[in-house]
Amino acid sequence: MATLAPGGRISVETVDGEIARLKASWRTNQATEGENVVDDLLGPERSAELDRFDRAQLACVLKVCREARSLSDAGRLLFGASRGRKKTVNDADRLRKYLARFNLDWNKITS
Repeated sequence: MATLAPGGRISVETVDGEIARLKASWRTNQATEGENVVDDLLGPERSAELDRFDRAQLACVLKVCREARSLSDAGRLLFGASRGRKKTVNDADRLRKYLARFNLDWNKITS
């Protein structure tokens, strides 16, 4: 840092900048593509508040949504095993409610 610091002196701003750069680099290197999608849609602050489990589950749901043709199609893919145990099958509504927990909707995900 001393080599790149202005005037060869390390200031608090230089240290803070380097810490921010390193954290961003570490996050990018450790994150999977799905986790990056979570960051993009929720923002880094909201995304950081999620438990690791919730983040992984949401990343999977978002991946399926982006590959599906419609909300109903994504719902069928995501809830295929449990839909047979339901009295009324409305996979799109289940998915819509799940996404709403994160303030997300179909248009925001697929745009």
